Amino acid sequence: MTSPPPPAGLRKVVVEVIEARDLVPKDGSGTSSPYVVVDFAGQRKRTHTRPRDLNPQWHERIEFAVPDTASMPLEELNIEVYNDKRYVPAASAAAARKNNFLGRVRLYGSQFARRGEEGLIYFPLEKRNLLSWIRGEIGLKIYYYDEQPEKDSPPPPPAEEVPAPKIPAPTEAAIESQGPVVVCVEEIPPPIDKATSPVPENTLPLPEIKNVKTYPSPDRLRIARRQNGGAEYGHAPRVISGRFISSSPEPTVSSAYELVEPMQYLFIRIIRARGLRQCQSPFVKIRTDGHEMRSRAGDGAAGNPEWNQVFSLGQSKPDAWLEISVWDGGPGEAFLGGVCFDLSDVPVREQPDGPLAPQWYHLDGGKDRNVTGDMMVSVWLGTQADDAFPESYNSDAPNLTYTRSKVYQSPKLWYLRTSVIEAQDLRIHSPATTIDLRVKIQLGFQSARTRRSSSSSNASTFTWLEDLMFVVSEPLDDRLIVLIENRSDKDPVLLGHVAVPVAAVEIRLDERQLIPSKWFNIEDGGRNGDQGTTAYVGRIQLRLCLEGGYHVLDEAAHLCSDFRPTAKQLWKPAVGALELGILGARGLQPMKTKSGGKGSTDAYCVAKYGKKWVRTRTITDSFDPRWNEQYTWKVYDPCTVLTIGVFDNWRMFADAAGKDRPDYRIGKIRIRVSTLESNCVYTQSYPLLILLRSGLKKMGEMQIAVRFTTAALLPDTCALYATPMLPRMHYLRPIGVAQQEALRGAAIRTVAIWLGRAEPALGPEVIRYMLDADSHSWSLRRSKANWFRIMGVVAWAVGLARWLNDVRRWRNPVTTVLVHLLYLVLVWYPELAAPTACLYVFLIGAWYYRFRPKGPAGMDPRLSQAEGAEEEELDEEFDGVPSGKTGEAVMTRYDRLRMLGARVQSVMGDLAAQGERVQALVSWRDPRATRVFIVMCLVGSFVLYIVPPKMVAVALGFYFLRHPMFRDPMPPAGVNFFRRLPSLSDRLL
Repeated sequence: MTSPPPPAGLRKVVVEVIEARDLVPKDGSGTSSPYVVVDFAGQRKRTHTRPRDLNPQWHERIEFAVPDTASMPLEELNIEVYNDKRYVPAASAAAARKNNFLGRVRLYGSQFARRGEEGLIYFPLEKRNLLSWIRGEIGLKIYYYDEQPEKDSPPPPPAEEVPAPKIPAPTEAAIESQGPVVVCVEEIPPPIDKATSPVPENTLPLPEIKNVKTYPSPDRLRIARRQNGGAEYGHAPRVISGRFISSSPEPTVSSAYELVEPMQYLFIRIIRARGLRQCQSPFVKIRTDGHEMRSRAGDGAAGNPEWNQVFSLGQSKPDAWLEISVWDGGPGEAFLGGVCFDLSDVPVREQPDGPLAPQWYHLDGGKDRNVTGDMMVSVWLGTQADDAFPESYNSDAPNLTYTRSKVYQSPKLWYLRTSVIEAQDLRIHSPATTIDLRVKIQLGFQSARTRRSSSSSNASTFTWLEDLMFVVSEPLDDRLIVLIENRSDKDPVLLGHVAVPVAAVEIRLDERQLIPSKWFNIEDGGRNGDQGTTAYVGRIQLRLCLEGGYHVLDEAAHLCSDFRPTAKQLWKPAVGALELGILGARGLQPMKTKSGGKGSTDAYCVAKYGKKWVRTRTITDSFDPRWNEQYTWKVYDPCTVLTIGVFDNWRMFADAAGKDRPDYRIGKIRIRVSTLESNCVYTQSYPLLILLRSGLKKMGEMQIAVRFTTAALLPDTCALYATPMLPRMHYLRPIGVAQQEALRGAAIRTVAIWLGRAEPALGPEVIRYMLDADSHSWSLRRSKANWFRIMGVVAWAVGLARWLNDVRRWRNPVTTVLVHLLYLVLVWYPELAAPTACLYVFLIGAWYYRFRPKGPAGMDPRLSQAEGAEEEELDEEFDGVPSGKTGEAVMTRYDRLRMLGARVQSVMGDLAAQGERVQALVSWRDPRATRVFIVMCLVGSFVLYIVPPKMVAVALGFYFLRHPMFRDPMPPAGVNFFRRLPSLSDRLL
């Protein structure tokens, strides 16, 4: 559990202004005298001025009080750098009327770190407007801490505001000695006294349910039903455009579930009972017109059992009565009493009302005089927006843990960089002449090994200078095991090991932060370092750091849903919110067979965006499930992808031994957030497609509603598109492609292990399917799809070439004449070429606006080349590594791959030959061709010197567009000359 926030005024935010680099000179003499102004929650403070310094260092600590800890993540922190005009030279003093702006940094309270977790971060200085001339960066440490309130001490009186006196220009010696100067600090409002604060008036008491029926006999319950006389059920909500709108004319509070259809449920909260007669394991039965459920067994030894369970019964067909009875779970299930309600008088709970207070009801047994005791119950009507719905036992699914809706959070992942530098004092006893010493590092299930060491003149010193990277997750309770192996002989020999706790590794947030290396003693004891005796056998120098500036990729880069770095201090503020309403599915295929041969499907949905995973409840035995659940994510970058998958629940049928069966995938869809218009609701139905060994199969359709809400202005959005997608460290210290794929596989496995510990667990098959863990594997179908995608990209160029060929062949004389005229205008007025091209692109984009997609597109089987995929190709795609097929099948696939490789080899050879022919123009490999080429270049230079360029351009253009009657059907001379040039293909073996 998280600790409650401290009282207002006891939390402090500290901003340590360290230094700035490469500032803009603003004083007219090539320098600046900068100072920093920090503004937070109405409090404004500044540092002292560093005169005439473009790389100033302050090392000052500025502290602010937090008025409201709950709203601190939304508070904005402004850091602005100014040039002090008091230090402007006399020649420029008249022009300097105010302090010049040198840049700013805007942060939010959600980016602050707790004290002890902060680090030095260099923020680039931002412009205040488009015309500002700003450069440089500023180094800051920002963190917060909570003060403990002093007991038995009166609060200090509020400070009186004193106008700041005019300060004359100080000397440099005085500036060096002064501390931070407070410019303006607003008074913090006093905390509200809860004892004297008024009670909210919108809290309504629970209306008493008076229609309590009696039981004539304990053997058979006779329920008295109230005749409604055909009156319409008055609590059914009216659905208008998929929103929650009350049927009453009074204004109501808008519900957070406005993207989905409201589903009405009858909620029964069973708390406990008292005064029951002696029983063993009492339980509660709940019955209505169309439902029957029972609670778990309680402890009846003292006659006061507790259940604390909530039941939600679907009211698609409204029930008229409710019966709650208590039974003894011993032999014969003895009746202990019950209560019956007329549901026409049950209250309706409207959001955001608080929970209804439970009441004691006397248990009645009719003629049975032995029935005694009371039961604490609360009954109300609500919707799936009720806060009690996620944890309730729903009538749509059995009382199993694996059928409830849940929200999961991915673990916080870090890259652990291990730099293996050198080892000393090693004693190697090996008959081999060449020592092959390597370092193997293990971290959980991850393992990596360095290359062969390079030994120095000292036989006991070995050097590697190699970086190995691993993926770790919080809590950092693992240990890094470093093994030193001698692989000179046939059998590797373990020389020793080092165990380093990951929690003790230093965190690096910026590439300029230098992490010192450390020496670790190598021990030869047990692998864990705490078993048996240990002895010193040498030492090894390592540089270890947790990289907080990287984003740990667990998704494919082109399908990533989040690009934020690991360190929270480096996060940018959210640009909007993504709302998803999972309405339902229809036409699902049967996934399992029940007793009697009847098909059945127990479907649930999983949605993943960023670090947040959501899982809907399982609708059992339904081919047209209706979930109507809504979820929200914060969006930090619109160029991200939301993934939604549908699965058939098999884990709910786990056997008594605890063996789980993996859930079966039904299909998934992806939605790119950047394709959504801001503040627009898209409600669409998407086909659920899955690729099997037998081919493509449609499993049904899924209906969702999605909306991207943003309050950001258009300039802010455009500026976001101009920023790099990945964090800074990915560009300054990039990770190789092969190493990135290995780290991504480790991240996927780490996430699967973490989410597998949840209750209910998300199985590894669900995680791998949602994260596309096999997207990098070989597939002939994907290769064809990528080839046709390339053809689709260059299709516009092919179309332009065909149109130009039609123009030069005079297929349409009017078009050709117009092209002649346009060409003359552009040649005679070349300054119109660039603006004309931009205008044409604008007109093309405006024309295609009519054909824009009306909503986000789903999976495209034609683009994926899945419709015509052969069975053998799909069988190869689903075959793992190493292959599980026979030698003949593997040989057939290998031969097919060789033929495909031969085609690629030929294309690569042709491309190389064309480039070599270009080089042969001046390389004198063919002396006659080179002589002709350079002579033609000389003649061309004289012609271009004498003839005006416009005339040359007109002549070449008209020659290219000449009428077919003046053309020769054979290839032109220039093409023939180029094809005759030599290449290096004749020198290949």
